Parts: sequence; C-alpha cells; structure tokens
Amino acid sequence: MITSDAIVWNAPNDPHPARAASQRSYSAVAKGDLAEWLTVYAEDAVLEDPVGPSMFDPEGKGHHGHAGISAFWDKAIAPIDKFEFTISDSFANPGSNTCANIGQIRTTFPDGSSAVTDLIMVYVIHDDGRVKSMKAFWEPDRTMASFTSA
Repeated sequence: MITSDAIVWNAPNDPHPARAASQRSYSAVAKGDLAEWLTVYAEDAVLEDPVGPSMFDPEGKGHHGHAGISAFWDKAIAPIDKFEFTISDSFANPGSNTCANIGQIRTTFPDGSSAVTDLIMVYVIHDDGRVKSMKAFWEPDRTMASFTSA
C-alpha cells in the first residue's frame, strides 16, 4: 500500500487492514494529496495529532469529520514542503481493527529548514477499512528542539 519513496518501512508488513490504512495515509501525505488522504478516513473520523492541546488543536479535542481533518491539513500539512516517514515498528494483532506504528517523520519547510518528530501513531478502522480514529502521540517541544535552519 506504500506508494511513495518518502516512506521507509522497517516494520512488519503483512496485509493487516489497519496497517494498510496507515500506509495509505502516509503515502497521501508524502504526495501532498488531500483528496487521496480523505479517502483513507471515514466521514465520522476523529484525528488527534498530537493527542492533547497543541498549536493545531488548542482545546485538545481532535479534528472531527472530513471538514475538521481538511482544516488540520491546511494548518499542519499544507505548509510543509516535504515529508519523510521512517516506520521502525508496527503492531497489529490478527483479527483486530487497530494498528500502532512507531516511527519518525522529518518535515522540511519551503525555506529548507527541517524538524524531526519521534512518535507513535495509533489507527483504528471501521469494517470497511477506513480510519475512524487516528491518535498521534508526540511532544511539540521535542520536535521544536530538533529544528534546524536551512
């Protein structure tokens, strides 16, 4: 399901439906394709990235539905010039609807500056394979500490 060279997958890679959904999500983000990204998420999905209050979600209640997820895209994804995902591990028990990935995302801004985010991303899917919940656990202060200017 990985369709981008910007993703390095060093983790189990069986065809678990939640794992496949996470890979489709990363591929769409890496390509900068909002329309494709929204096809990964159910209309009632909730995205928390990061979990808790942040610069993207001051109240920490998550981004709800396609409208909320699109607004998150505009704030957090659209301004980034390049995403590089490295997934070091992935846990998805057979028969479950959940996948947890451990990884790192390098974001590069249009001016060439960059930051690295170490995180855990948990995907829960509906029976149709579309994401109903995505929670990304990371700390903005740690990411900002990794910032390097161009």
